[in-house]
Amino acid sequence: MQPHTSYLVCGTPRSGSSLLCEALTNTGIAGRPEEYFQPANEIIWKERWGTSTCAEYLSRAIAQCTTPNGVFGVKMMWGYFDHFLHTVHQMPDYKKRKMPVHSMLQAIFPNLHYIWIKRRDMVRQAVSQAKAIQTKQWVVRGENSRPARKPEFSFMQIDFMVQEIQVHNAAWRRFFTEHHIQPLVIVYEDFVSRYEETVREALQHLGLPGTEALAVAPVSMKKQADEQSEQWVQHYLRLKSQTRYRLVSQANSYVLSFLRGIRPGTSRAGNSTG
Repeated sequence: MQPHTSYLVCGTPRSGSSLLCEALTNTGIAGRPEEYFQPANEIIWKERWGTSTCAEYLSRAIAQCTTPNGVFGVKMMWGYFDHFLHTVHQMPDYKKRKMPVHSMLQAIFPNLHYIWIKRRDMVRQAVSQAKAIQTKQWVVRGENSRPARKPEFSFMQIDFMVQEIQVHNAAWRRFFTEHHIQPLVIVYEDFVSRYEETVREALQHLGLPGTEALAVAPVSMKKQADEQSEQWVQHYLRLKSQTRYRLVSQANSYVLSFLRGIRPGTSRAGNSTG
């Protein structure tokens, strides 16, 4: 089915995007936003679907993420947004066409909307990401779930992630500004305290009718932040004030800049043009 309404859930890891996407999926009328364009996921799904070209994969992903009422949604992290754009530019329909990024996205995804979810507290977000990477436990639903390994505090890892989140948030903001896009902005800390209201606001942003009376399914994901998470947050903040660790943080900044092909403090950070 070709959708008549589309949206991207834009964010960074551990911003609350999984919680939001599950809530939207559970409505049954707002698509099935998953991370089909995350490179590692692409490898898995290409093999499972037997798709041999990028165009075939894109078509199949759109079909998977579209509900019977014609609404499509997908999750997009800034970390692989460039990868997605590069993939699209290799398709015959777009290879020779010089289109602005937003125009190209509108050509792929009809009646495109944007939902930008972010966290106010980026240190806690980075701690959550560090623990998830180490334990390989990104979502918890059952009481008996066990992490793959015990996480260990690393100032360098957490600090790097704090800075990367900042860069990626700035890149999303710049992308929206450059393309004159007005996304629906959802802040995680407000979302968890206004869960049903936020879900309805997202549906209204998509222009879906009858959302006021829609029953919003309860949260099934278990909160992963615990006493250890808070200890890591406070320990990180204490170390951050020390000269030795400020130097580590500065080194992280230069490493991140090198990986992104930028210099600290320049406007090229997180270049949104792909």
